[in-house]
Amino acid sequence: MAKKAPKGSSKTTGGVPRQRTRPAGAGGKSASRKRGRRGRAPLWSKLAVTFGALLMLAAGGAIVGIHSFVGNVQDNLQTANVIENADAPKGEALKGAIDMLLLGIDTRPGQRADDARADTIMLLHIPATHDQAYLMSIPRDALVDIPAAGNGYGGHRDKANAAFFFGAQKGGGWAGGLKLTYQTVRNLTGIQFDGAAVIDFAGFKQVIDALGTVYLCVEADTKSSHFFMIDGKPQYVPGSGNDNLKVERDRGLLGKEFVHKKGCRNMAGWEALDFSRIRKHAADGTGDYARQRHQQQLIKAMAKKAASAEMLTDFGKVNNLIKAVGKSMLLDTGASEPVDFLFTMKDLAGADLVLLKTNGGNYNTAEGGEGLNQLTMQMFTAAKTDTLGQFVLMNPELVNNEK
Repeated sequence: MAKKAPKGSSKTTGGVPRQRTRPAGAGGKSASRKRGRRGRAPLWSKLAVTFGALLMLAAGGAIVGIHSFVGNVQDNLQTANVIENADAPKGEALKGAIDMLLLGIDTRPGQRADDARADTIMLLHIPATHDQAYLMSIPRDALVDIPAAGNGYGGHRDKANAAFFFGAQKGGGWAGGLKLTYQTVRNLTGIQFDGAAVIDFAGFKQVIDALGTVYLCVEADTKSSHFFMIDGKPQYVPGSGNDNLKVERDRGLLGKEFVHKKGCRNMAGWEALDFSRIRKHAADGTGDYARQRHQQQLIKAMAKKAASAEMLTDFGKVNNLIKAVGKSMLLDTGASEPVDFLFTMKDLAGADLVLLKTNGGNYNTAEGGEGLNQLTMQMFTAAKTDTLGQFVLMNPELVNNEK
């Protein structure tokens, strides 16, 4: 198979890059894996799906002017060279299992790009049959071995969310944080990821706003950690978990916490994002695992809304969605082009997203953080060997069945 000529690169800034960095090509999975997959899997496609971005393409020709549409996608998405890439043929369905690493970071206004941690770490696995998709999470407090980075960081054992922080130091920015987290998770799980992406939580709100609303269920009344009732309306209060703001609240300078009421409903971006971020006030007391579960549910709800007829037939909404994603997402697109995804997505049109629990949905205490139990590591191995479907059938307790 003839190889593509390597693509050029441009520098990225410390934060969300203003200039697009095109990946250069060679490497990737083993030779046998490359042959079976016919090159690079369509990583950006499912990344975008997972963040509620482009599942509307499942209808193939439903969007008029598809080539113009694809060009718009390429112009808006910001890319980085994180993963060694295999070559990919154009204009046909890509074959083989697809694995992606998805990161979410929580930055505040004015916060430096090298001062963020990946509070959300997700693994997306699509089997070679392309008839299902599985979403797993790695707890942010999971103790992992973080390798050395090219910015001078020497590597050590730490919590998983710290890998992004150390990779972002000394000008590494989002691209450096994404790369070191990718290397850390790859070493932990053995999965040779086809791609990786990072999005700011603020970007999630913009994407949901572009979608309109998303349908979520709240299992029990849950207090917000960031929104307070002020003048009868829920308002965001930055840093509402710190001591000074607690004092202000106690003095009556802040109203009561906004409460997400039990029940299912369409949520605006601010409400859906806030509910999915709650950890300390989780109603069931499971903390970070409740947040993992709710974030998985949010992603699934976003993907469903993006695939709805309402989105599929409205080119203006699709355009706004692409722009919202492009402003807040950084990803490694590899050698695949968006047009390849159009062919592959036809096989995924009826697929559902299965949400899986890590550590059985419970905190697994270890010295200095959290450990990953044997069943969780076996789950990662099943994803690596593309036997996750069979593994889940044998371990149905792993499935998060909440709406």
